[in-house]
Amino acid sequence: MTTSEKSTTSVWRERIMLIVGPFLQRMILPVGAIFMALLVGAFFILAIGKNPVTAYAALLKGAFGDIYSIGETLENTTPLILTGLAVAFAFRAKLFNIGAEGQFLMGGLAATWVGTNLTLPMVIHLPLTLLAGVIVGGLWGGFAGFLKAVRGVHEVISTIMLNFIAMFFISYMVTGPMKEESALNIPQTARIADTAQLMNILPPSRLSAGIIIALLVAGFIWWLLWKTTVGYEVRAVGLNYFAAEFGGIKPNYNMFLAMMISGGLAGLGGAIIISGLFLRYQHGFEPGYGFTAIAVSLVGANNPPGVVLAALLFATLSQGALGMQNMADVPQDIVYVIQALVIFFVAAPQIVQALPDWIAKRREAAQAEAEGAQLEGGQA
Repeated sequence: MTTSEKSTTSVWRERIMLIVGPFLQRMILPVGAIFMALLVGAFFILAIGKNPVTAYAALLKGAFGDIYSIGETLENTTPLILTGLAVAFAFRAKLFNIGAEGQFLMGGLAATWVGTNLTLPMVIHLPLTLLAGVIVGGLWGGFAGFLKAVRGVHEVISTIMLNFIAMFFISYMVTGPMKEESALNIPQTARIADTAQLMNILPPSRLSAGIIIALLVAGFIWWLLWKTTVGYEVRAVGLNYFAAEFGGIKPNYNMFLAMMISGGLAGLGGAIIISGLFLRYQHGFEPGYGFTAIAVSLVGANNPPGVVLAALLFATLSQGALGMQNMADVPQDIVYVIQALVIFFVAAPQIVQALPDWIAKRREAAQAEAEGAQLEGGQA
């Protein structure tokens, strides 16, 4: 290789590292947290007399062992991506959206109403069904943002309260005005029209085209946050409220906007679950995706690519838990322990960062001991 070729290669390597380097640095903590969580989880598995290697192999097989398992894992990933993005986007404005669950549920209810009450061609009906979820979820989250911006009401309090309001309102709608007349045992709505349903893309699993929408939305949110004025202003408010205001940015407006977009993302997740999976709303439908989304956002470092990977991780653990129990006779509860450990290690980065430091010190000590032994051998 000539000198010019070497210099060209070096330049390209530097350019790639400038792009990829920051992302890799942000991923060190969550990857380290996952590794340590699996390591500690292995001790729990050993404590109940089971083989950790066999257990983890069964977990992976349960999540990716065949087409059905892969499809189900990706189907579980879809709502976690959107609700995780919802929490992450709000957090970029230093807002803690604890209400993604309520926004998710309200988005699903709105999609159900549009899907069951309108008769339209699919090219109009399906987008309108999803849009209804975005709008209602956005209004539900935007209301908390409005209270924060205008009256200074803390978003944690308002979003938690709105979660309960959403649950009880939905319970009334599903057991009352929207209840299917033929539903006897379990109150539920009518099935949404075929023109409002997302296509299944990986039979025999239940995976719908919603996963494609979720990935496209994740790319859009990354672009919005890092390549637009709107994203810059939202991030500026999150970094320093008063500095942003001094620079001509309207912090209150951007907090309201961030919560509205956040709610819209969660609402879209609810709409996709109804349009692509359940096809109707049943009483007691509370999957908890909005609460898991807090952990997904935390592990994903509030960054869209990280949120996608974290959503896949939690979906893998959830889907693989049953396989681990059936094939390795390890209780599913171990998976919840591992999820909790991942969150713990992400929230306590000093523990994760201490591990490589300890390994480096051990390596240096071993090297020094080996060098000392060589010197003694030479003197002898």
